[in-house]
Amino acid sequence: MVFADPNAALAQAQTVLVSDPSPLDASVAHQVIGTWQRDWGDLRLALHHLRRASDLAARAQAPERESDTLAALGVALVHAGRTEQALETLEQAVERGTGHTRARVLYRRAYAGWVLGRHREALEDIRRAIPVLRQADDVIWTARALTLRATIHLALGALERADADFAAAERLWDTTGHHDHDKADVVESRGLAAFRSGDVPLALRLLDEAQERYDRLGTPSFMLSIRRCEVLMAAGLAPEALAEADMAIEALERIGGHSTRKAELLLMAARAALQAGDPHTATARAAVAVRLFAGQRREWWEAHARLVQIEARAASGRASGRLVADAAAVAERLAGVGAPAAAEASLLAGRIALTLGWTADAERHLGLAARSRHSGPPLARMTGWTAQALRARLVGSNRGVLAACRCGLRVLDDYRMTLGASELRARATRRGAELAGLGQQALLASGSPRRLLAWSERCRATTLSTPPTRPPDDPVLQSSLTAFREIAARAEAARLDGRPIPALERDQRLLERDIRSRTLHLRGEAASDTIRFDPARLLQELGGDTRLLELIVVDGRVQVLLCGQGRVRRFEAGLLADAETEAEHVQAGLRRLAHPGGQSRLPLIEAAGRRLEEILLGPATAHLGSGPVVVVPPARLHRVPWALLPALQERVLSVSPSASSWLRARTTEPPPGGRHVLVRGPGLATAGAEVPELADRYATATLLGHDHARVSSVLEELDGAALAHIAAHGTFRADSPLFSSLRMADGPLIAHDFERLSRSPYRIILSSCDAARFATVGEDELLGLATVLLPLGTAGMVASSAPVNDDAAVQLMLALHEGLAAGLPLAEALRDARAALPDDATHRATGWAFTAFGAT
Repeated sequence: MVFADPNAALAQAQTVLVSDPSPLDASVAHQVIGTWQRDWGDLRLALHHLRRASDLAARAQAPERESDTLAALGVALVHAGRTEQALETLEQAVERGTGHTRARVLYRRAYAGWVLGRHREALEDIRRAIPVLRQADDVIWTARALTLRATIHLALGALERADADFAAAERLWDTTGHHDHDKADVVESRGLAAFRSGDVPLALRLLDEAQERYDRLGTPSFMLSIRRCEVLMAAGLAPEALAEADMAIEALERIGGHSTRKAELLLMAARAALQAGDPHTATARAAVAVRLFAGQRREWWEAHARLVQIEARAASGRASGRLVADAAAVAERLAGVGAPAAAEASLLAGRIALTLGWTADAERHLGLAARSRHSGPPLARMTGWTAQALRARLVGSNRGVLAACRCGLRVLDDYRMTLGASELRARATRRGAELAGLGQQALLASGSPRRLLAWSERCRATTLSTPPTRPPDDPVLQSSLTAFREIAARAEAARLDGRPIPALERDQRLLERDIRSRTLHLRGEAASDTIRFDPARLLQELGGDTRLLELIVVDGRVQVLLCGQGRVRRFEAGLLADAETEAEHVQAGLRRLAHPGGQSRLPLIEAAGRRLEEILLGPATAHLGSGPVVVVPPARLHRVPWALLPALQERVLSVSPSASSWLRARTTEPPPGGRHVLVRGPGLATAGAEVPELADRYATATLLGHDHARVSSVLEELDGAALAHIAAHGTFRADSPLFSSLRMADGPLIAHDFERLSRSPYRIILSSCDAARFATVGEDELLGLATVLLPLGTAGMVASSAPVNDDAAVQLMLALHEGLAAGLPLAEALRDARAALPDDATHRATGWAFTAFGAT
C-alpha cells in the first residue's frame, strides 16, 4: 500500500503503532513508515524506523519478515551514502530469505546495484528474481522487477530489450487495481526510454504526465527531476535544466539525507552549467559530486562526474598533458562499465591532444570515439562523426572532413525533424555547431566560394526552412491560451496603473509554463528531405543587377560571399565581435533618436554606420553595382539596421535569414482573392493614425480596431490574407521569445498563436516597435514573433528592430503603402518611403529602424 497510496499507508501504520501491536505487526508498521520517510521524507528517520522494524522482526522470530526489513534498510543505507554497510545488510537479507521473499530481496539488491552504477551485477540479481516472482504469481513485484530491468538495460544502451520489458510491465500493471505510484514510475521510466531512443517530445510529455501523477499522490520525485534535467539538456534548454537541478537540491537538503540523489542532481547541475557556458559553476558542482560518489563507492557515477570535471577544465582553456591522461582514463573506466559516454570522453581526450599538437595521441583517442558513429542514440552518433571529422582534418583530408560533417549533420537533421516545436528545432542546431564549423574551415581552405555558399546554406536558418508543426485542437491548450490572455491583460493594466499585482504575474508565469510545456510535446511532421540549395539557381534568379551578400563567420571573422553576375566571390571583412559592439551602440543611438532632444547623436550614429560597413562588408562594398541588394546576415547580426550603412542607404534593400528563404519567397504565389486586413490595437500613442487613412485607400479591406481587434478575430482574418497591416504595441521577450507579443483588445497575440495559422499573410507590415527583434539560439537560428510567419507563407514583411518615434512611423507607413498601391515590391516601396520623409534626425532614424524581409 505504501506505493499505491503512500500517505494513507503512512497514516494507517501510525495508527497501528498506537494500538499496542505485536512485534510482528509493529515491524510491518515501522517498515512502512521507514519506507515512506526513505522515499519522500527524512532519511535519518527512515533509518531509525527500518532498524526498529528489523529488530522487531528478529524478536518475533520471523526470518522472512527480518529478510524483508533488512532489504528495505539496505536500500535506505545506499541512499544515505553508506555503501559498504548497505551491501552487507543486503547480503544478510538474501541469506535470511527464501523463495518468494528472497526474490523480492534480490529485486531490492538489484535496485541498489542500479543506483550504485553496478549494472551487470544488478542485471544478474533481477534475472534471478523475475522467474520466482512469476512462479509465485506476484504480479505487482514482477511488474516492478521488469521496470527495473528495463531501466538497467537503458543504462547499458540496450534499447530494444528495455522497450520489451517496459511493454511487459505495462501489460501487468493494466491487470492491477491501484498502485498509482508504481504506475507513475513506469510512465517516468518510459519517458527515459523515449529520450534514450531520441524522441525528446515524447520524453517531455511522459515526464510531465509522471509529474502530474506524483503531484496527485503528494509525493516528490527527485529521480524525475534528474531525468527531466537530462532531457532538457538534450533539447538545448540547459539554463532550465540547471535551475531545476538547483531547486531539487534545495528541496532535498530541506528534508535531509538522500546523499545519493543529491550527488546525482549535482552531476546534472554540473552538466547543465557546462552546456550553458558556465565552466566555473560546472567545476564547482562536479567536484562535490565526485567527492560524494567516491565516498558512496559508486564508480559508474564517479566516472561520469569526473568527465564533466575534465570538460569544464578544458572549457576554461587549461589544455595540458595531464588533462589528456585524465580524459583517457575516464574513457577507459566508462568503457569498462559499458557506459555510452565513453565515446564522449575519448573525443574530449582527442580534442585536447590536438590542441597540444600530440597527433599520435589525438589519432588514437579520436579513433576510439569514432566507433560510436554508426550505432546508438542520435547524439552519440554525432559524437562519433565529430571525431571522424577531426581525424580527417588531422591527416589533411578536406574531403574526409566534409564527408564526416555531412553524415553527422544528416543525423542531426533526422533528430531535429522529430521535434515539432520551433524552439526545440532551433535550439537543437547547436549540437551541430562544431560539425558546421569544421565544414566551413575545410571549404574556406579549398578556395571555392560557391561550395562555401552551399555549405553555409546547409547550416543556416534551418528552422525556418519548414513550417512548425501545427498545434493540435487541444482544448486544454486553448483554455490555457485564453486564460493567459486574460491574466496577461490584467497584469499589464495593473503595471500601467503603477500598482502591479504579484498574484497576477505569478499566474501569468504558470500559464506560460503550461503553454510552453504543451507545445514542446509536439512531434515533428515535416520530412527532412528538403530541396537541396543550388547556387546556380540563385544566380539565375538574381539576374544581372541584383546582388546577394551572404555573410558567414569563420573563426570569428566575417567572410562576405557576393553573389551576382553569374558568379560567387569571397571577400574577407572584419571581426564579428567588433560588429556586435558597433551594432549595440547603434541600437542605443536609435532608441535615443526616437525621443525629442536626441538630434545631437545623429553624427555619432552615422559614424557608427560607416564603421559597421567597413567591418561587415569590407572590400565587397566596391563591387555592389547599382542594383538591389539582398543581405543574408548570420543570426548574431540580426539587429544591424542595414539601411544605415552608407553603401546601402539609397538602394532597394531587403534582408533574408538565408538565400534559400529568399528563393522560396521569390516563388511564393500570392493567395487568391487579394484580401487586405488592417488591425489597430489599443493604447497606441497615435491611436494607429495610419489605419483609418489606409482603410480609405483600400476600400474593400477588413478593418479590426478597438474592441473588434480580438485575437481570435485577428487570426481568422490574417489566415491567407494577401496584405496585412498591424498597428499595435509590440513587446519582445528575450527570456521567452515565442511569448513576444502584439497587444490586442483582449490581451497579447503571441508567436504561439501565429503557429495556428494555415497560411500566414503573403505580405505583412508590423508598424509597432521591436516587432523584428529576435533571440539568437542554436547554431545560427532566430526566434521571435516575426520568424514564425516566414515558413508559413509570408513572402515579404516590413518591421522594425528598434524603438521608433510614433508620429514619424505613421508618416513612413503612409508613404510605404503609397508605393505598394503603385505596384512596387515591399523593399522598393520602403526605400522610396524613407526618401519621402523629412530630412531630420528623428525621421531618418525611423527609416533606418524599419527593414524589409523577404523578396516581394
